[in-house]
Amino acid sequence: MRHKKNFNHLSRTSAHRKAMLSNMASSLIMHKRIETTTAKAKALKRFLEPLITRSKDDTTHSRRVVFSYLQDKEAVTELFREVSAKVADRPGGYTRIIRLGNRLGDNADICLIELVDFNENLLAEKAASKKSSSRRRRGGSKKKVEEGAAVETAVAEEVVSEEAVAEETVTEEAPAEDAVVEEAVAEEVVAEEAVAEEVQEEPVAEAAVEEAKEEPVAEAPAEPSEEAPKEDDKKDA
Repeated sequence: MRHKKNFNHLSRTSAHRKAMLSNMASSLIMHKRIETTTAKAKALKRFLEPLITRSKDDTTHSRRVVFSYLQDKEAVTELFREVSAKVADRPGGYTRIIRLGNRLGDNADICLIELVDFNENLLAEKAASKKSSSRRRRGGSKKKVEEGAAVETAVAEEVVSEEAVAEETVTEEAPAEDAVVEEAVAEEVVAEEAVAEEVQEEPVAEAAVEEAKEEPVAEAPAEPSEEAPKEDDKKDA
């Protein structure tokens, strides 16, 4: 019976299972991703993640404890230098399992297990999705409505102020225009009066000319001719 045996023995003895998981953990730390069956990947996840959490505390005791599980100095060095720095801000979930389908030979379920913080492509995609995300908080619509109302009131105030300024400018320009109109009217009146005076003077001049024509021309006295004395002389003779 399997009472209280809550882990997968993987059809291996205890020593064989520990050695296999130790080698797989060292390979995953060095290469950052490995391909294996889903059952082994799940067992490896439970085996490795407590060691990664312990690597955040870089002390001699922590290194000795991790080395007792991995039995590989290079893997321990890589874990405490590179991996611990990458996962310093992550509270857990250091590995990811990606299903790849079934194996052709024995139809085993194959997957890819990798360290989350070392997949640069997925990290770039997450950063892009965060930038383009459109999450909205509650009450966002109310805030937008209030902002829109504030903008509308500001625009209305600006329009009213512009209209007031325009009216002031019109009232300032109106007296000047009235003065110009009055001057133009006065000039027209003066011109009309001058024309009327000229019209009145023309009939007077015409009447004087007609009177001069009607007066009789006085005849000039006749000059004594030379022939008349000659006739007198003949009578005397």
